[in-house]
Amino acid sequence: MNRKEFTYQLLNIKDKLYRFARRIVGREDEAEDVVQEVVIKLWKKHEGGEQYNNLEAYGMRMTKNLSLDKLKSKHKQNQQLETITEPTTSSLNPYQVAEQSDTLGRIHGLMQSLPEKQRMVMQLRDIEGMTYQEIAEVLDIPMNQVKVNLFRARKQIKEQLLNIESYGLSKH
Repeated sequence: MNRKEFTYQLLNIKDKLYRFARRIVGREDEAEDVVQEVVIKLWKKHEGGEQYNNLEAYGMRMTKNLSLDKLKSKHKQNQQLETITEPTTSSLNPYQVAEQSDTLGRIHGLMQSLPEKQRMVMQLRDIEGMTYQEIAEVLDIPMNQVKVNLFRARKQIKEQLLNIESYGLSKH
């Protein structure tokens, strides 16, 4: 892969790396630091002649490891991720847009209460759109563990949303 192709691929995954780092470390500035460090390491390895089978998976794995190292070094808890701004569809009326926004906010809040592995798998699959195989590579876990964690995360989110919708109950 030449320098131009590598640069193009790296720029295409930079935002995804940032969102993933932000989900783990919880702060914008720390996520930016992690992504900058990952990009520098990837660039140096590429300049050193290393070739990547899947640059995105390798970058995501590095992002995960550096983000977790940053958390461990500071002995911090994950902070709640600000709600990601979702594009609105012009066919929705203001009531539907507000309802959709509230639901997304609830989902993001409920994701923060999930165990770390479930939260990371759900982030990578449902928000980043990665395949099960890519998630297994990034998190260095077997594919069946990816599926189990995703199933449990979705089930817990669904149950909590149904409780909130039906009874106004929340486990928080």
